[in-house]
Amino acid sequence: MDEQNNNPPQEPPRRAIKSFVTRAGRMGTGQIKALAELGPKFVLSYKAERLNTEQVFGRRAPLVLEIGFGMGGATAEIAQTLPDYDFIGCEVHEPGVGALLKLIDEKQLSNIRIVQHDAVEVLRDMIGPDLLAGVHIFFPDPWHKKRHHKRRLIQPEFVARLVQHIAPGGYLHCATDWQPYAEQMLEVLSAEPALLNTAAGYADKPAYRPLTKFENRGIKLGHGVWDLVFRKR
Repeated sequence: MDEQNNNPPQEPPRRAIKSFVTRAGRMGTGQIKALAELGPKFVLSYKAERLNTEQVFGRRAPLVLEIGFGMGGATAEIAQTLPDYDFIGCEVHEPGVGALLKLIDEKQLSNIRIVQHDAVEVLRDMIGPDLLAGVHIFFPDPWHKKRHHKRRLIQPEFVARLVQHIAPGGYLHCATDWQPYAEQMLEVLSAEPALLNTAAGYADKPAYRPLTKFENRGIKLGHGVWDLVFRKR
């Protein structure tokens, strides 16, 4: 007779809620070429080990992390405007990675690197404590439906983890064109004891953040955009 196993059944590990859905996007020939030719130089492989940023960029400079750069237009423009800063962009969608690589080549930028991976894991495994001079989170998915609000990136747990990687005096800059999400962001960021709002509520758009075509179109239609800029105490 087989010996019975009296141990309780193991529950499967709880799956983390993702703030994004990986979509299959069409890759243009220019993006495919950029990935093949420029990817080895500018795309960093995700590894569960701390980045040596001086080795990666060949210099010591303030480091800004951008989470979800989309097609990379704002990222490239900001990097060109702020050449004394280095930028690491996290984006899971391959067409966006290819598009930013094209812009890096066109603008001859040397201060951007890309990690095509979930930013939560990149933060946890690759970014050291107090390393970042700033973090940019521009127009994250607002997850409009109430049942999907748990997928929004800006949540107390994520922000508490994020501030561990920002240097004292460093900043967190978020922007959204969805007012209910802006209100949630303001509530969550204001409740984080390590952060201090630089404005009395929402901030004026900092000069370094360019207006996107989508944003310009929305402004002409009377749509709002909300910037939030907080500093780490």
